[in-house]
Amino acid sequence: MKAGLERALVILGPTASGKTALALAVAKKIPCEIISLDSALIYKGMDIGTAKPTLEEMALCPHHLIDIIDPRQSY
Repeated sequence: MKAGLERALVILGPTASGKTALALAVAKKIPCEIISLDSALIYKGMDIGTAKPTLEEMALCPHHLIDIIDPRQSY
């Protein structure tokens, strides 16, 4: 690995396959940040039916691209 480049762990899988649980388990073991690519999690206030991480889970490490846009906005 070249100096200055960091590694990224990518967790991919189908809906409800445990990706978030795995990411949170990793976050408990090593310092990391979670970047969500779930299209439903970008919307503020859409917590039911989206399996959005809880505030407690999100406190484990920085999370990105969650609750970034109002659902009334076009995206």
